[in-house]
Amino acid sequence: MNKSGKGKARFEEKDAFIRAALNEASIPTLIMSMIHLTGDLDLLETLPKPRKPVMGELQGFMGEDEKEYIRDLAFKAIKEYKDREDLKPFIPKKEDLHRMMEFMVGEKVSHDYFELMLEEIDLLDLDPRKVNFKNYKKVKIPDDFEIIVIGAGLSGILAGIRLKQAGLKFNILEKNPDLGGTWLENSYPGCRVDIANHFYSYSFNPNNEWSEHFSQQAEILNYLKKNVKKYNIFKNINFGRKVISAHYKEEIKRWELNIKYNSGKEETITANILISAVGQLNRPKTPKFPGIKKFRGNQFHSSRWDHEQELARKKVAVVGTGASSFQIVPEIAKVARKLYVFQRSPAWMYPNPLYHVKVSKNKKWLLKKIPLYSKWYRLLLFWPGSDSLMPSLIVDEKWEHQERSVNAMNDKQRETFTDYIEGQIGEDKSLLSKVIPQYPPFVKRMLQDNGGWLNSLKKKNVDLIVDPIISINSKGIETSKDSFDLDVIIYATGFHGTEFLSSLEVKGKNGQSLSKLWKDEPEAYLGITIPNFPNLFCLYGPATNLAHAGSIIFNSECQVRYIMDSIKYLILHEFQEIDCKEEINKEYNKRLQKALSRTVFSSITTDSWYKNKKGNVVTTSPWLIKDYWSWTRKLNPEDYNFS
Repeated sequence: MNKSGKGKARFEEKDAFIRAALNEASIPTLIMSMIHLTGDLDLLETLPKPRKPVMGELQGFMGEDEKEYIRDLAFKAIKEYKDREDLKPFIPKKEDLHRMMEFMVGEKVSHDYFELMLEEIDLLDLDPRKVNFKNYKKVKIPDDFEIIVIGAGLSGILAGIRLKQAGLKFNILEKNPDLGGTWLENSYPGCRVDIANHFYSYSFNPNNEWSEHFSQQAEILNYLKKNVKKYNIFKNINFGRKVISAHYKEEIKRWELNIKYNSGKEETITANILISAVGQLNRPKTPKFPGIKKFRGNQFHSSRWDHEQELARKKVAVVGTGASSFQIVPEIAKVARKLYVFQRSPAWMYPNPLYHVKVSKNKKWLLKKIPLYSKWYRLLLFWPGSDSLMPSLIVDEKWEHQERSVNAMNDKQRETFTDYIEGQIGEDKSLLSKVIPQYPPFVKRMLQDNGGWLNSLKKKNVDLIVDPIISINSKGIETSKDSFDLDVIIYATGFHGTEFLSSLEVKGKNGQSLSKLWKDEPEAYLGITIPNFPNLFCLYGPATNLAHAGSIIFNSECQVRYIMDSIKYLILHEFQEIDCKEEINKEYNKRLQKALSRTVFSSITTDSWYKNKKGNVVTTSPWLIKDYWSWTRKLNPEDYNFS
C-alpha cells in the first residue's frame, strides 16, 4: 500500500458493520484484497491455503478457525484503508499476480490460463479486449464505410459498443420494438440466468449491484439497457426493422440488405461489413401435434408469454422439461389449480443452493468498497467453470458403461447428481423413476436446481406425465394412455437452435445461397466467417455454444475482438474485401468434428438441441476456452483472401 499522509475517511460504515460484512466474505477473495491493501506478499506463505474451488464453493474449504483468523487480519487492514484516503492499492508485479492466482485457486495455473484470467478480471480497468484503432490516423476511412449489425441482443450490443469506441459508422437493425434479444423475448415467470451473475456481465463493465446471485430477466435486461446508455449507442439502434435478405454485391463489394419495417414499409440499404448477431435461440420450436389448432383454450410458447393470461385456479399444461420449464413450473405450481408437466426425457441437474438467493447488503458493500475484491471474486466464479470440467466429458472408449456415463469421472458425476435427486424426492419411488435420466450427464444441457423443480413435482396439484403426447383436441391433450382437459397449454419446447441465420435469406458470391450450402450442416471458421461470403461475420455462430465452460458473454467478447481486428486490418491495408479461404475453413471444421466426436455431446444415448437431424453436433463447442480465446485474440491474415 502506497502511503503519503492521512486524509478523509473513505466510507462511513462503523466497525460492527465491517465485521458483519467480513463474516459474509469469500475468504480466498478476501486474501487477495488484503495483499492489495497491505502490499504484503508474504501472506501467500503464512496464511492457510485455499483448496481448489468447485462451483458454488467460495470459501476454499477452510475451517471456521482459519476463516476467523483471516477476517481479523482483514479487519485491521480495512480499518487503516478506511481512515487513510491517500492510501492506494498495491499492484504486484506480473509474476507475483501469477503466484496470487495460483494461491487463490489452489492449483498450478499455466501461462495461457494466467493471461486469460488476468485479462478477464482486468485489475486496472484497462479493457484489454478493446482493439486499438489509433493507427487510423495513417489512413483516411472512406466516408461511405458502413457496418450493419443484425440484432440488438447481448452480442449485438457488445459489437455496437466496440464499433462506437473505434469511431466507425454503424447501425444495429433490431426486429423487436426494444433491445435485449433473448432477455427481452423470454419474460416468462421465473426466467433468470443460470450462470453466476457476477461473471455473467461484460468484462469491461461488471456490475456490483446485482440483487441476486442468479438474477432474473428484468434485471439482466436493465443491465443491457444501462450499457447502451453508458456507451451512447442507443441512437445507432433501429427498432422494428426485420432483415428479410442480405445479398453480397461483388461489383461494389458491399452487402445489400432488404429490410421490412413493422409498419410494412420496405427499404434497401448497403454496407461494407455485415455482422450477424441474430443468435441461436431466437426462433421458437413448437411441436406439430395433430389437432393442435383445435384447442379452444389458450396456448403459447414460453418465449412468447401471454402476460394477459391468468393462471391462478386454472388447469395448465407445460410441455417440455428443459431449461425454461425448470424455471416456469415452480412458479405456476404456486397458483394453478392443476398443473400437468409433460416430459419426453428427464434432465440432469446441478445442485445450486444459491440459485434464488439474494445478494445481501454486506456482500454488495464488499464488492463495491474493498479494493479489487470484485475483480478476484469474478475469477473465483470463473475458474471452476472454465475448462476443468472437460476431462469428464471426453469419451473413454475402454469404459464399459457408455449407456450411463462416458468415463470414470463422468460416472462419479452421475452418482453425485443421482444422490441429490434421490435426497430431494425421498420415498416416492414412482416419481424417482421418472426424474432420473438414463443417459450420461452433460449429453444435454446441465440444468440448475435449488430444490424448486423437484419439490414442485411433489406437490399435490402437480403431475409429471411421461406418456407420449398423441394429439391435441378441443379440450386438451391426449397421450397414449389418457386425456387431459385443460385451460392453458404452454410449450417450453425450445428453439430451432441448429438453423443458423435461417430468419433471413443470405446469398454470397455468385448468388450462392447460405441455406442451400449449409442445409443441415452449418459450419464457419471459428464459428465466425464463411468462405465465399466476404465481409460477413457471425456472433454465436455454428459450434460456439458453450456447454462445458465460460459463458456466452466470454465467447462473444472473443468473437467481437476478432471481428474488430479484421475490420482494422481491412482499413489499415486499404482492402475492401476479406474472405475466408476454403481450405482453412475445411481443415478447421474437420478438426472440430473430430473433437466433437470424442465428447459426451455426441453420445447416441439420447437426442438434444445440440444436434442436427442426422445426429451430428452443430451448435456446441468442443474446444477448451483457453484455446478459443487464443485463436481469436488476433486475425491471422494467412487465413483469408483480401482484395
